[in-house]
Amino acid sequence: MKISTKGRYGLTIMIELAKNNGNGPMSLKSIAKENNLSEHYLEQLVAPLRNASLVKSVRGAYGGYILAKEPNEITAGDIIRILEGPITPVEGIEEEEPAKQELWIRIRDAVKDVLDTTTLEDLATYGEKGVQDPYMFYI
Repeated sequence: MKISTKGRYGLTIMIELAKNNGNGPMSLKSIAKENNLSEHYLEQLVAPLRNASLVKSVRGAYGGYILAKEPNEITAGDIIRILEGPITPVEGIEEEEPAKQELWIRIRDAVKDVLDTTTLEDLATYGEKGVQDPYMFYI
């Protein structure tokens, strides 16, 4: 499974909104600037997130976007499915031999499990939890 820029940038929008949760609306312009992304592209991505009731738009001079739910109620899977569609590692799985079918199903289920158990809160507070680089060794 390959996540396109839609999914990656959509996650970026949502993580930034989760970090800002409770501090009022955040503009796409500020998210784009902070993450060196195209504001125009982010505008295209926020529409399906709004239609899926994951974000709310706030109009006005100090408007922008806020999360429609708490960060611990939104999973990475929710966001990826909205922007990327169903989670499938391969197309035409039913045409594969049984051993391969089982492998693809196990891979799909493992990916779904990770996406569906990782919340926006987990992603937004990742660095705050004192998590060390998994490849850093101290002697």
